[in-house]
Amino acid sequence: MASELIDIEADSGRFINRELSWLEFNSRVLAQAEDPSVPLLERVKFCAIWYSNLDEFFQVRVAGLKDQIAGQFTGTTPDGRTATQQMHEIRVAVDAQMDRAAACLDKQMAGLADAGIEILDWDDLDGEDRKYLSGEFDNRIYPVLTPLAVDLGHPFPYISNLSLSLGVLMVDPVDGHQRFARLKVPATFGRFLRLPGETRFVPVEQVVTAHLPTLFPGLEITETVAFRVTRNADLAVDEGEAQDLLAAVELELRRRRFRSVVRLEVEHLVSSEIRNLLIDELDIEREDVYESDTLLELSSLRDLHALDRPGLKNPVWKPVNPLPSGVPGDQAVNLFTRIREGDILVHHPYDSFTATVQEFIWQAANDPQVLAIKLTLYRTSGDSPIVQSLIRAAESGKQVAVVVELKARFDEEANIEWARRLEQAGVHVAYGLVGLKVHAKTCLVVREEADGVRRYCHIGTGNYNSITARVYTDLGLFTTDPEIGVDLTQLFNSLTGYGRDIEFRRLVPAPQSLRPKILELIENETTRGAEGRIIIKMNSLADSAMIEALYEASRAGVEIDLIVRAICCLRPGVPSMSDTIRVRSLIGRYLEHSRIYYFGNGEGVGVPAYYIGSADLMPRNLNRRIEALVEVIDPDLRRQLDQILEINLTDDVLAWDLMADGTWCRVANRVGFEAHSAFEQLAVQAAS
Repeated sequence: MASELIDIEADSGRFINRELSWLEFNSRVLAQAEDPSVPLLERVKFCAIWYSNLDEFFQVRVAGLKDQIAGQFTGTTPDGRTATQQMHEIRVAVDAQMDRAAACLDKQMAGLADAGIEILDWDDLDGEDRKYLSGEFDNRIYPVLTPLAVDLGHPFPYISNLSLSLGVLMVDPVDGHQRFARLKVPATFGRFLRLPGETRFVPVEQVVTAHLPTLFPGLEITETVAFRVTRNADLAVDEGEAQDLLAAVELELRRRRFRSVVRLEVEHLVSSEIRNLLIDELDIEREDVYESDTLLELSSLRDLHALDRPGLKNPVWKPVNPLPSGVPGDQAVNLFTRIREGDILVHHPYDSFTATVQEFIWQAANDPQVLAIKLTLYRTSGDSPIVQSLIRAAESGKQVAVVVELKARFDEEANIEWARRLEQAGVHVAYGLVGLKVHAKTCLVVREEADGVRRYCHIGTGNYNSITARVYTDLGLFTTDPEIGVDLTQLFNSLTGYGRDIEFRRLVPAPQSLRPKILELIENETTRGAEGRIIIKMNSLADSAMIEALYEASRAGVEIDLIVRAICCLRPGVPSMSDTIRVRSLIGRYLEHSRIYYFGNGEGVGVPAYYIGSADLMPRNLNRRIEALVEVIDPDLRRQLDQILEINLTDDVLAWDLMADGTWCRVANRVGFEAHSAFEQLAVQAAS
């Protein structure tokens, strides 16, 4: 199905707009919610993902464009658009997606009702159901509600980011004056109230609305509308001026709560009176208002996906332990022994994160021969067994150093809390380098052995997060390669201490070496012409210099396949510019997150080069982040990467192709080959 990207003439530029490309990615997510071949509750979940993705887009990307407009910035993007032009095209694309989402949700609700799961309006309830919910309101909801009047004595209240509110218009029968009040819908009780003994639900705001006379006794309610605001949530920390980065981030987090509103969502039946009042009080423009034909806060549909209805979901995948011990009871293998025998490549979520990465750090924390553990922490799970292992290691006297990225967007508060807990346990905590986010996924374990001190390394594409490891596809390399060990030691020393002009042997870090290295590898393929070959799997591609280098390679005849999950600003298939470039994206039950770089002639000697790591080809990854790629040289692991790339390029179920005009089209389903299922089968076969 073609997506709703605004038409752009193919010759209007060499680049696709970054923001519109991201919206196209979210359109592909929404397409999963529309796909009848996807199990019903999985479609509901995709609808929730689409909505939460859009929330983040407005909080960060739209907020940034609005800041440019407010600052009278007149520059243009590489594709030639001003901030104002982008805002207009974003509006058109979002409106189109919202229309699709409304139609999609109608079908999903009908399907859920057929399956015995009903989302009911208050007006649909019989007397018994209303009596039950009235009891819930009186006993649980009413005591926590706080109606806030708006008049000369009560200024318009602060509206917190992404909170659901009711705007209530009423008339005082005594003096005939009209009143307005805002009522925050508490998130304490979840988005839906469940009727007893059944899978029937009522949106909580409808229950509150039905009981407004209790909150405003003696007044006549004339209109009630649900609304929701989105605020600028981008973090702006002046690291050059900050003397204490942790304190500066905490201060900015407090300020972020009061940043400007960038979007107002309201129910489509809102009157002009309430709409205009909210526009004035929130200091926004009419173009910032989005009227919805569906429930607001669709991200809460995840609550329905949590229902115990396995027949309406994908089969539950149990990750395979790729390193079984062979001992009854599946006792964990000694990972240090196993890694010494040869490099290991793990592929999550097919290979168990718990039995590999998490177990590696647990064994290191509890092994008396381990002298030190060093790790980069970008995002981690709430209970984080890995952090608990690091704390245990420090408390037992090991040297533990953790580089915590305090500015990981929307994980800042969690990372501050982990940083404090780690410091209290005696862990050496560093926050990286001024002006750079630490995005590398690296761990170094130093162990004393009979033949001397040995360094065990893990370099991955994904975070040390046991929750996301269940749904993100990622790769990780375990190795005792001495050169990689030295490289990681130098990387950590530069992050916790000082260092310049460091020469790395096998590691390719950003911002020092990554850009020139990738450009060199592309140029090597370019010189080979039709004998050149490039395959890159990544999350996003937006760096202009990288795109130009790929265009040049294509003009030289190099065959190029790009597997890009989200943003792609390159135009493939344009005559005399990118004829030999193909771009595809896989969207399915697992989020594609691994990065693989393949160059058919490597360093120019005819031997292929394979790299994995944390970096995408985005300006932020290449210029403003600490990233790490590592070359994979073991022949068996290279064959494993070949297989992963081949499966991604063969898929005709989850795959979409990018057209030269910037639109994405589903790949024709010819043989029904689905990558995620294929990887599950391979994992089972490899472990058997």
